[in-house]
Amino acid sequence: MASEIKKLERRNKARKKINELSSKEEHVLVIHYSCESFYDRPEGQTPRVTSIAVRNYESGQTTSFSIHKIAELKHVEFAEIQQNYDMLEKEMLQEFYDYMKHHSSHYWIHWNMRDINYGFPALEHRFKILGGEPYILDDSKKVDLSRVLVALYTNGYAPHPRIVKLMEMNFITAKDLLDGPGEAAAFENKDFVKLHQSTLRKVDVFCNFLGRTLDGSLITKSTWWELNGGSLKALGEFISNNWIFTLIAGVVGIAAGIYTFI
Repeated sequence: MASEIKKLERRNKARKKINELSSKEEHVLVIHYSCESFYDRPEGQTPRVTSIAVRNYESGQTTSFSIHKIAELKHVEFAEIQQNYDMLEKEMLQEFYDYMKHHSSHYWIHWNMRDINYGFPALEHRFKILGGEPYILDDSKKVDLSRVLVALYTNGYAPHPRIVKLMEMNFITAKDLLDGPGEAAAFENKDFVKLHQSTLRKVDVFCNFLGRTLDGSLITKSTWWELNGGSLKALGEFISNNWIFTLIAGVVGIAAGIYTFI
């Protein structure tokens, strides 16, 4: 179990990051992408990326990248998209990485985009497989909103599935939003527009979560004690781990006892 001091340190670090984002809203981007299912892949291939959306938090302007948009630009008929997946995905990722390189000084807010299954490493790997050379964004510019919320509001801030439950608690509508399996099914059914709309909607939802976190209005399941009791526990842990404070407390206690006796 993590010590209360460590938890408090993580919370303070998260608050510092939130304050930093609040002071630089014009340089904050929110990203989400959709892909094939990364389950049921016995040969271990990374899932194909189908749609990416990046939204500027301050302006609300959204830049999107998708297979079906590239197909339209390349005059690839809908019936021929599947046989041209590799070319279309590569073109889409090339556009995305050109955009990322141009916005490398921005903060990129994401939700659990941390590993080769789903995340920045997965995007990089897909582009390499297709013969591209991805731009590697510095980790200091990536901010995982899901982890920030845990640090700020504790693990119990929302039940699973957290995105959906947090939306319900904050009265955010789920219009056009698909869950992971839903997005994978949409890809299999070649519902590219539906898939892209879901990607755009999730970026909008994450911007909503971020905005409420920045202004302190996010509704969670966390209790007052969960948000503040840790600080009191951390103080007790700090005192018990530092003999000088324990000694002083003991001396003060003895002195108080003597004074009372006298």
